[in-house]
Amino acid sequence: MYTPRAFALDDLPEIHQLIQHTRLAQLVTFGEQGLQASHLPLLLNPDEGPHGTLYGHLAKANPQCKDLQDGSEALVIFAGADAYISPSFYPAKAEHGKVVPTWNYIAVHAYGKPEAFTDAERLLAVVTALTDRHEGKRAQPWKVSDAPVNYIDTMLKAIVGFALPIERLVGKRKLGQNRSQADINGIREGLATSLDVRDQTLARFMPQGVSK
Repeated sequence: MYTPRAFALDDLPEIHQLIQHTRLAQLVTFGEQGLQASHLPLLLNPDEGPHGTLYGHLAKANPQCKDLQDGSEALVIFAGADAYISPSFYPAKAEHGKVVPTWNYIAVHAYGKPEAFTDAERLLAVVTALTDRHEGKRAQPWKVSDAPVNYIDTMLKAIVGFALPIERLVGKRKLGQNRSQADINGIREGLATSLDVRDQTLARFMPQGVSK
């Protein structure tokens, strides 16, 4: 991911927070069948390894499982908030007109060599943790133990789990930090007044700004 210094995100706790707030990640691998990608909910253990360890699972029928079992390097993409930035947001447009559209966004790329596993106990732990995470805020959370034991056992036999110790992290917050304070304020105001909730979300991440 191309990351100019002005947009680089290096703070590990903040990167971990962005990872944990991303509900669906993209797992990308390259193997005998070329590039493959899967969209997955993942768990992060921030205290396991220097950069943390990711956990997830794939359907055993997914051909990407072979890449995990081969231990080739994987890329996991965590895409955060994003929004189109109109030149109309910039006061500079009225001053000199030398402005163009862009796209602001937050993203984290995690790299590492996954370890695949099919042990039923480890799989159950991952599935249970994922379920508890996403059911936790519901009024009546569903639990894995609500399903018949033999049914869960059958489901576990149909998946492959993986642990991915993160070897390298690249974080990026492209939020107009390279523009003037006035332009940054214009971006924030333009996004905050948008009818698109995704624009409003990115507005909340906007920095106070730096002088160009």
